[in-house]
Amino acid sequence: MSAPRGQFSSNVGFLMAAAGSAVGLGNIWGFPTKAAGNGGAAFVVVYLFLAFMLAYPALMAELTIGRHARHNMVQALRGISTGPVSRFFANLAGFGGIVVASLILSFYAIVAGWMVAYLAEPFASLFGASGATEWLTGNSAARNLTFTAIFSGMTMLIIAAGVEKGIERWSTLLMPSLIILLLLLIVYVLTQPGALTGLEVYLMPDFSYLSPKLLITAMGQAFFSLSLGVGTMLIYGSYLSRQESLPRLGALVTLIDVGIAFTAGLLILPAMYVAQEAGTQIFSETGELIAGPGLILQVLPALFDSMGTTGLFVAIAFFALMVIASLTSSISMLEVPVAFTIENLGAPRRIATPLVGLLIFAISSVIIFNFDALFGLVVSISTEYGQPLLGVALCVFAGWIWRRDQLLAELKKGHEHIEQTLFWKIWPWYVRIVCPLLILAAFIQSVI
Repeated sequence: MSAPRGQFSSNVGFLMAAAGSAVGLGNIWGFPTKAAGNGGAAFVVVYLFLAFMLAYPALMAELTIGRHARHNMVQALRGISTGPVSRFFANLAGFGGIVVASLILSFYAIVAGWMVAYLAEPFASLFGASGATEWLTGNSAARNLTFTAIFSGMTMLIIAAGVEKGIERWSTLLMPSLIILLLLLIVYVLTQPGALTGLEVYLMPDFSYLSPKLLITAMGQAFFSLSLGVGTMLIYGSYLSRQESLPRLGALVTLIDVGIAFTAGLLILPAMYVAQEAGTQIFSETGELIAGPGLILQVLPALFDSMGTTGLFVAIAFFALMVIASLTSSISMLEVPVAFTIENLGAPRRIATPLVGLLIFAISSVIIFNFDALFGLVVSISTEYGQPLLGVALCVFAGWIWRRDQLLAELKKGHEHIEQTLFWKIWPWYVRIVCPLLILAAFIQSVI
């Protein structure tokens, strides 16, 4: 039976929700192109190493604080604070996490809305609605507002249903669908001319790229790919049973995330070189592979167009994959401010969700009508500044502020003999010293 505030009913439900939070649009298009531009398999090896050396310890900090407190980010950090100064910083970090998560969702919903529009476009083409096709793929404010609203509504419907019937149920449906679509698309793309060139770029290591820059890039990708720093994993941890082993679950989440990121590379890089074989430009003027929205909205649609009727069905499968990846991430981001509204303001979930969701949609609307001025600014403030600084704050709370005996007592729930494990011998000092320094190094590099 669920706790009044909600609780994951199974390990599988939590793993699918946490992995879904981590596997988003940036993971699918960001990781493969970063790998290709940084030595292929050389980058992949460094990324996999750092995912467990940096992202996993930081993930454990969020999960442990969350399960111990069983509250939203503000109350969780206040609960482990030891005095007025630490409580002040708890409020600062807690509210900062809510603001940053909301800002990320405000621009993420716009990009996800593009995915929904591009998913609808092949259906319009099948029915010969050329006017609708042009509108769906055009960059008008009306199109962006309409599909941002549709995507935001989908996210709100899932969150309003609660932890078990909303987040858990939909994550366990969407994540397997995402993996199946991903594998089917990989099988198809690898049979096309040019795919092996992309596979070679992705999997053949070029160790001449090994440098501090590659390490920083891989470090940033490993940390941010797990949705760390804004409290999403802290909130999910608060819905976990006391009987679960947190180190084991954290390791599984990390494995699933890096596994899907790696698998996405088996699709994206070969698909880009298939597009090049078909006559599409895949390199920018500076000689770098096109990444981000340009990849998804220009390079790959051009590839699908070159495939004729078959391309319509491949496009449907691909953009269905992107919508699913968007949705599994957006529900975790919306849950951060919704959980605060429920627990601190006493609002029922079915009222708190649309109130918070509509407020974030209003921010998205302002961005849409002032796109050139605000979109990049909001992305930069939230992901380049807010997320890493909050990540450092969470490591400091877990490593320096939280009493060590309470930390150990929480970890022993579900893992009784953890004191004798290698994890306990390394993790407390590692999250205390190494993680903050590594995150700050990545932050300084990205700012410079």
